[in-house]
Amino acid sequence: MRHFTIRSLLAAATMLSATIAQAETLTLSTPDADTSEITLAANKFAEIVSAKTKGELTVKVFPNGTLYGGDPSAGVKQLAGGSLDMLLNSTSLYATFNPKFTAIAIPYQFRDIDQLRAYLDSDLGTELTGDLSNIGITGLDLWSRPLRQITNSKQPITSPDDLKGMKLRVPNNPLWVEFFGAMGAAPTPMAFAEVYNALQLKVVDGQENPINVPVSARLYEVQKYATISNHIADAWVLGMNPARYEALSEEFKTALKEAAKETEAWKAENDEADIEKSLATLKKSGMEVNELTDEQRQAFVKVADGLSEKFAALVKDQSFFDRTQAFAKTN
Repeated sequence: MRHFTIRSLLAAATMLSATIAQAETLTLSTPDADTSEITLAANKFAEIVSAKTKGELTVKVFPNGTLYGGDPSAGVKQLAGGSLDMLLNSTSLYATFNPKFTAIAIPYQFRDIDQLRAYLDSDLGTELTGDLSNIGITGLDLWSRPLRQITNSKQPITSPDDLKGMKLRVPNNPLWVEFFGAMGAAPTPMAFAEVYNALQLKVVDGQENPINVPVSARLYEVQKYATISNHIADAWVLGMNPARYEALSEEFKTALKEAAKETEAWKAENDEADIEKSLATLKKSGMEVNELTDEQRQAFVKVADGLSEKFAALVKDQSFFDRTQAFAKTN
């Protein structure tokens, strides 16, 4: 029969207390629904973190912007202020705080997602991630996002002329306003949380987003046409509150960074597989889908090329704009 001394019991209790003290839980907020590509990726990230830390570091995911009241800009401020632990939101949103992020979204700049991923993983992507410290955020990684497409309730879009007079919801980013305004549309900046109702009430006629968004947000209920235009690239920022990050052990910091990289690769593969599935869902739900031909696409590219100086001015860093353009042309 085994005997336990007071000393051995105290030692065991001390070890147990230390183990409990090491356990951490982080909250991670995403802007979209449970079924969205970004929330699925957030859950995958949480799963990988847990596996790497043997369950000692837990990431709890909160979708739909619930932790910041659906106001994306407020979410960024809360992340910097410490009331959010971690946040996933788009680079187009972060351009409000640092215009250099606008460089990612120059229309028709990246030929495909592989090139975008290479850019995000380059010195230029590292520079953007590092710049997040200027707004009080620790950047863990940048994740690619599927290219953006257009949906509307009016007509198929095959040329810039088809957008004339169309009220189109866009992110709160002047690049989108310049680009769609140049084609004669009426671009309307609006928080995404308001989009479904705005489309339903005909406040706007359409919107543009990666093709999985009309599925996860059920926009097919209030939209008739989808156009595969691949007009703008966008990405996700995985950001963390600096004080929360620095308080973690080195082991946990490493786990977060490794999990971020592994999730990015998983996400890119999952996104690619999901595109055809999303298109099938939209068609099954009654939407008409058309894809721009190479000739049709060139008309949109011509509009973008004519706005190059304006886009550079929006980035507010000519060197970074030029280096991004050079990367896109040579890689």
